[in-house]
Amino acid sequence: MSAHGGAGATTLATVFGGFDAGSQWPDPAAGGSGRILLVARTHASGLQAVSHVLDMIRRDEQPSGAVLQAVVLVADAPGRLPPELAKRIKVIGSVVEIHRVPWIPAWRMGDLSGPAPREASTLSKLINSR
Repeated sequence: MSAHGGAGATTLATVFGGFDAGSQWPDPAAGGSGRILLVARTHASGLQAVSHVLDMIRRDEQPSGAVLQAVVLVADAPGRLPPELAKRIKVIGSVVEIHRVPWIPAWRMGDLSGPAPREASTLSKLINSR
């Protein structure tokens, strides 16, 4: 599930497998999986969108049976994050498991044919255990 538009959920579903639910909560009552990976970019608005979804879960506003397994943060640019964004990620990580996907230049150009980044091997294992 995407926390916001352009999060990268479609790309991740193509590379790792799985289903891209868009920005709508999947409905386990309709026969879909209730296990959710929330995808967002590492920029300020992406992290704010994650916080919004986590707040919805805190208020128990997600569909019955929907369970957030982890947050997947996709790099929004090459290089290190500014300290303020790194702090936000640390706070998010204190309440939910986080998987990071690095900047992949080929993905920006639409080339998804290469192997998944080794930094995301734990994400690959999580998706393939579903």
